[in-house]
Amino acid sequence: MSNWQGKIVIGLTGNIATGKSVVRRMLEHLGAYTIDADALAHRVIAKGAPGYQPVLDKFGKWLLDPDGQINRARLGRLVFSDSQALAQLEDIIHPFVAQAIDLLIRHASQNVVVIEAIKLLETDLRHKCDSIWVTEADQKVQIERLLQKRGMSMEDALQRIHAQSPQQEKINAATVVLKNNGSIEDLWKQVDAAWKRILPAPQAEPAARTLTQPEAGPEAFSLQRGRPRDAQKIADFITRVSRGRRTVTRDEVMNAFGDKAFLLLYMGNELVGVAGWQVENLVARTTDLYLDPKASAARALPLLLSEIERAAGELQCEASLVFPPIDLVGFDAVWKQTGYERQTPEGLGVQAWTDAALESMPKGSALFFKQLRADRVLRPI
Repeated sequence: MSNWQGKIVIGLTGNIATGKSVVRRMLEHLGAYTIDADALAHRVIAKGAPGYQPVLDKFGKWLLDPDGQINRARLGRLVFSDSQALAQLEDIIHPFVAQAIDLLIRHASQNVVVIEAIKLLETDLRHKCDSIWVTEADQKVQIERLLQKRGMSMEDALQRIHAQSPQQEKINAATVVLKNNGSIEDLWKQVDAAWKRILPAPQAEPAARTLTQPEAGPEAFSLQRGRPRDAQKIADFITRVSRGRRTVTRDEVMNAFGDKAFLLLYMGNELVGVAGWQVENLVARTTDLYLDPKASAARALPLLLSEIERAAGELQCEASLVFPPIDLVGFDAVWKQTGYERQTPEGLGVQAWTDAALESMPKGSALFFKQLRADRVLRPI
C-alpha cells in the first residue's frame, strides 16, 4: 500500500523520450490526479524559490540569464556530463520536490494518483507507490523524438540518453511496461487496458458522459469530454470553423490527445464548440478554442470556460490561461463577465505563470488570464 491512505499511487517512469508525459496525460484523461515531478523540480529552482540560491551557491552565477533566472539548458549540460554534479543538484532539489508531492497528494480528491518522475526508482518514492509503470522505446525512436520535438543536436541527445540508467533496469522493476514505438492509438490501448486492471469496472470507464445538464429545446447547450474516438469529428470541426486558417487531420488530433483534453459543446445534437486544454505545473492552458458562428459567444464561452475551470480546480490549478483566436478576442463583456483579463506573459506576476504563458502561447495570439485560487498550493514549499 502507498503512504497515502485511501489512494492508489502509480509511479510512472522511463528514460528520456519514451513517452512518460504522454502516458501521464492519458491517465489524467481517464480520471487520475497526476504530478510531474520534473516540472516541480524546475519550479524549485525558479527565482525566489527555495532551491534557487543553493543551486547558485553550489554551481555559480554563470548559470544565470540576463533576467536572473537559472538557465536550465546550461545547468543540464553541466550535470549531464558530470555524475557528481548531477548528484549534488539532486541533493538540493529532491527534498523540496518530495514535500511538494506529499502536499499535492494530500489535497487531491481523486482516488488514483500518478507521479511521473525520471528518477523514481533511484529515490524513496518507489517505495511509496502501489505500482510502477515504465515506458520504453527503442533508442532510434528516442533520438528521433529528441531531434524533432525538442530540437536537440545529435550530441546533446546521445549525452542525455547515455547519462541515464539502462532501460532494462527500469523494466525489471516494473509492474506495467508500456512499449511506445508506434502510434498514439496503440499507446492509448495499452494505457486503457492497464487502467482497467487496477480499478473496479464501474470506475474504469469515465468519460464520454454529459458534463452539463442539457436544457430543454433544440438550441439547448450541453458539454461532453472528448475521447479519442471523437478525433475525426474534432478535426473536421476545427478545419471548418477556422475557415481555412487551420487544416487539421484526425491523426493530428489523435496525437494531441497525448498532450491535452478536449471539451465538446453541443447545441441539441450538433457540435458547435471545441476547447483543447492541458494542465502543467498547476496552470491550465487553453490553446484551442473554436465556436461555430451559430452558437452565441455570450452563452457558449462561459460554459466552456466554466467547465475548464471546474476540471482545473480538481487538479489544484492556481491559474487559467486562455489563448483565443482573433475572432473571439473582441467579446470584452464576455471575458469580463467570466473573470478574465487580457494580459501579457510578463505581467502575470508569478514566475511559474509567466513560464507557462511563454511555453504555451501560440505566435501572434492574445492571452486572457484568471487566477483560480488565492491560496497557492505550493507557496509553503
